[in-house]
Formats: sequence, C-alpha cells, structure tokens
Amino acid sequence: QVQLVESGGDSVQAGGSLRLSCAADRDTYRRYCMGWFRQAPGKKREGVAVTLGGDSSASYADSVQGRFTISQDNTKNTLYLRMTSLKPEDTAMYYCAAVTWFSGTCPMGVWQYNYWGQGTQVTVSS
Repeated sequence: QVQLVESGGDSVQAGGSLRLSCAADRDTYRRYCMGWFRQAPGKKREGVAVTLGGDSSASYADSVQGRFTISQDNTKNTLYLRMTSLKPEDTAMYYCAAVTWFSGTCPMGVWQYNYWGQGTQVTVSS
C-alpha cells in the first residue's frame, strides 16, 4: 500500500501558476508509474501527466501539453506538477496516483492506477 498526500492546491486567476506536490511514503522512482489526474464537477476523472521517473518518461494530456510539467524529487519521495498559463477549464480536484511499473511508457488510464491520494483543489477564475 503506497500512501500519497497531495498539497499545493489554491484559487488563482487565469494565466497564473501553481505547483502541486505529492508526498509518497516510499521511494517510487522507476519503481512505480506516478501520475496526476483531475476531476471537474460533473465530469469523469482524467489523466493529466504521468511519469516513471526522469524527463524522458513523462506523458501529458493534449489539453495541458506545453503548460504543465511533471517532475520528481527522489531525495524527498515527492512528485510535483508545475502548472502555468492556467485556464478556467483547469479547475478541478487534482489527484496523485501510483501503480507498480518497471519499464516502458506509463499508462494514462484512471483504471490502471491502484494507489490514490485524497486530492487537492485547484480553482481558476477568469
């Protein structure tokens, strides 16, 4: 059981930036796919960005490509999501998730992750 705790959510104006953090209770680098997912009111949870570790392994949803960056600090067992040029449509609860993985591209499907944090709210106003 991997314990994940998100933080960093806030209310910001459109065009602003935020950095979300996800603290894991163990070293996940290249042992787990780590991902950020989001769920807006009335919508299904969707994948935002995932990584196995290292810049070359990251994948992004088309809607955030070029604006969001996923990264890891292995010394702190922490996953980050740097969000820039935020839009009102980015408003959602953001969740950190993990699944055991060892090589290859990390999946983006919600159903493929079995460890989840409680979420952190991001609200972007126009």
